[in-house]
Amino acid sequence: MMMRPGRWIAGAAAAAALLLGGLVLLFLVLLPSDRELAAEVGARFERASGIGLRVGSAHWSLRPVPVVVLGELSTDQPTPITVRRIVIRPRLAPLWRRSIAIESVEVEDAVLPRASVRAFRGRWEGGAAGVPLAGGWNLAERPLERLRLRGLVWIDRRDIALAYDADVRFDARWRPREAELRRPEIMPPAVLRLEREGDQDRWRILIDVAGGTWNGRTELHVLDDGRLRLGAELAPRNVDVAALARSFGRRAAVEGKVNGQTTVDAEGADAVELLRRLHTHTRFTVAPATLTGFDLARAVRSAGISRGGHTALDSLAGTLDTQASEDGLVLRYSGLKARSGVLTASGSATVLNRRLDGEAAVDLVDGVVGVPLKLGGTLDAPELSLTGGALTGAAVGSAVLPGVGTAIGARIGQQMEKLFGGDDKKKPAPKPR
Repeated sequence: MMMRPGRWIAGAAAAAALLLGGLVLLFLVLLPSDRELAAEVGARFERASGIGLRVGSAHWSLRPVPVVVLGELSTDQPTPITVRRIVIRPRLAPLWRRSIAIESVEVEDAVLPRASVRAFRGRWEGGAAGVPLAGGWNLAERPLERLRLRGLVWIDRRDIALAYDADVRFDARWRPREAELRRPEIMPPAVLRLEREGDQDRWRILIDVAGGTWNGRTELHVLDDGRLRLGAELAPRNVDVAALARSFGRRAAVEGKVNGQTTVDAEGADAVELLRRLHTHTRFTVAPATLTGFDLARAVRSAGISRGGHTALDSLAGTLDTQASEDGLVLRYSGLKARSGVLTASGSATVLNRRLDGEAAVDLVDGVVGVPLKLGGTLDAPELSLTGGALTGAAVGSAVLPGVGTAIGARIGQQMEKLFGGDDKKKPAPKPR
């Protein structure tokens, strides 16, 4: 249930914008024409990344303040990354010392398809700041003071387009002083704020989303070998699960308000690798809750596949772990406990690319005890059913003793199927990246 903030989008955009800004400033002092500037920016970008860049227009001026404006940019890719406009405002005084310091970078109406962004992975060692600058030029201790993103659209692997606005103010060494990331099209608003605590590598995290909050603190450590380690603790409070999913173009299988505790950890060589390796662990409770897409009681009574319907619960609790993998984000639910009057259930599940794989045991429905169920289908169309072995056992149990015998037979059938390796033998989970 941890929100996928997509926070690394802002970092990727900042790196690309900084690269362009640094290259533009090199030519600014040489007083090129606008056409020469556009051509040179594209050429330098291609040499640095190996991917072509078309710059539709470029303009610079020194008065009343230094400014460089680039327009209609697009990468040379099957599905290009596009940017309508980039405005770069350099600091003039550091230029005389051959140092690049940028007051602000504004990026407007950028479209970032996921596959196209991934194509840049590993092409710039050390990120944009690691691109060598010729002629004795260097980056200032605070190369960029402010980054503003307006109308940035991220297109994910399912072609879902999500729009973001962001505003980041930096201290030295790329440490954010304060930042705000928001989904402008969402009501109630989805907003993430970051506030640095003094000069330490610690920040307050303030998240308003889906009618609730997900606040906490995060801390960054630089290890002896130079790698980075990120840790955070957050507390979801009264977050509407269904509204949270809708905020990011998804549909939830649970309705209700979540409360709990989330920890975040990651380790990597740089900020991009940190975000790729991000792992979250959330202990949660939703009370009351509604399971949408299936009816537990009907699944038990029918002893067959059940689709549709809903299950009202007094409470649903458990643990959710998320981890990025080459195949997408893996969600692992464990220790699930559901209660609804005389009905109790327990189980676990894994979700990858919205496909559901898990198992549950319902402990009391109309006097039937311990019925094992298989979870399958997708989050949009979940399915509940008895496994092959459990279904056979249920039939035998029903012939011997109706009601309780059905449940006992199903449980025995399921265990025999596991013992002899039936069709429902679990496949190994995808390896984390």
